[in-house]
Amino acid sequence: MAEHIYIEHLLLGAGILLLLSITASKASGRLGVPALLLFLILGMLAGSDGPGGINFDDPYLTQLLGIVALSFILFAGGQDTDWDSIRPVLWRGMALATFGVFLTALLVGWFASAILDFSLLEGLLLGAIVSSTDAAAVFSVLRSRKVSLKKPLKPLLELESGSNDPMAVLLTVALISLLNRQESSYLSLVPAGFFQMALGAAMGYMTGRGMVYLINNIKLEYDGLYPVLSLSFVLFTYGLTTALKGNGFLAVYIAGLVMGNRKFIHKKSLLRFHDGLAWLMQIAMFLTLGLLVFPSRLVHVLGAGLLVSAFLMLVARPLGVFLTLLPFRMGSREKIMVSWVGLRGAVPIILATFPLLAGIPRADTIFDIVFFIVLTSALLQGTTIPLFARKLGVDAPLVAPSTVPLECEPTGKMHCDLAEVEVPPAAAVSGKQLVDIKLPEGALIVLIGREGEFFVPGGGTVVRPGDTLLLLADRDVLAKVRALVETAAGV
Repeated sequence: MAEHIYIEHLLLGAGILLLLSITASKASGRLGVPALLLFLILGMLAGSDGPGGINFDDPYLTQLLGIVALSFILFAGGQDTDWDSIRPVLWRGMALATFGVFLTALLVGWFASAILDFSLLEGLLLGAIVSSTDAAAVFSVLRSRKVSLKKPLKPLLELESGSNDPMAVLLTVALISLLNRQESSYLSLVPAGFFQMALGAAMGYMTGRGMVYLINNIKLEYDGLYPVLSLSFVLFTYGLTTALKGNGFLAVYIAGLVMGNRKFIHKKSLLRFHDGLAWLMQIAMFLTLGLLVFPSRLVHVLGAGLLVSAFLMLVARPLGVFLTLLPFRMGSREKIMVSWVGLRGAVPIILATFPLLAGIPRADTIFDIVFFIVLTSALLQGTTIPLFARKLGVDAPLVAPSTVPLECEPTGKMHCDLAEVEVPPAAAVSGKQLVDIKLPEGALIVLIGREGEFFVPGGGTVVRPGDTLLLLADRDVLAKVRALVETAAGV
């Protein structure tokens, strides 16, 4: 009976924490801080040093949860990345995700070994752990303040943050191997690192293409099995790539990127599923990380944490960004903004559990310093990002995604799409009735958006400038319909 009550209490506690986290995400917009920071604080309050009194001290379980959660988060991030938008900034983003991360780790490592009682390898390990950034926190803050960033900053930051975690993982694991004397030299790690990244990218591309083909051709009896299929695919991709000694995190990100930029059945529902799953994973991960930390121990690393955090934000990250972007044409204001947007998120805290499990000396101190750096980064950088964007003149109005009361979910051999086309002010179709507009065969105007409202048109409905036409059309004729609607009068 006691065990039964304990399970009930456990489930009740988990439900309460999740509900509080969702409420906190709503409040984060008003407070102007990343929602993930509030999740961390909730976990700390529920932990052994807080009023919740939950005694949790299991780095292995935390690391396991973190790896699984990060796999789903990276996969969802890859699916949300538009290839057309990141293609112009591809080389800049990849340079920041590799060379920029390496420079940041090197600079922080040197500083930590110089001011703390750390060896050079221990300092470099700390630098590697905090070298990656978290754009999810950045864009959640911008979204809450109704602010966005001009091109090419937004796609550049999305690409960098989505692809720089694998490099941080690679450096962390390599330095732990050196500290444990499993590798004899730094040079021996270079070819192994290139192999892991190359294999991870190749596996991600192949599994992403394979998953698109499988979803389109497997023809499952129940639609509810498609999310299960995609979920198992993420675990399979990470597990197989890691077993082959490749970088599993890079593989799942590339696989998500490949899938998100291709057509497959139930795409919209699967994207929504993985977006919700990514949020669940973030909440669960940050709550668990908050439970793992002991706030009373952070007092002992207050001075060291502030020094390393300040050096990371004001020196290491800016130097890494400016040196990495030297070969590329980019203004100083944009580089400053990229430097300041380098928020630290959950990945550094997850990586900080690696030394704990490997038995590295000072692993507890490293974990506490990393946790302190993440907190200060979220508090100082996270709350000032909109202000910096405005002062530097790189902010842009946030364009809210349009929502329509109708969706088209292609299945099987269906080749049509639902698309929105806005009528320009001087369009030739303006002022005409729908019956007089000669649409190509295979195209149909199903809804018209006007003054924030959608209605079903009839043949006598007159098209006005600024209307949004919701078209159901074969993909082959969609371009012809766009050209017809957008053609100016007299042309």
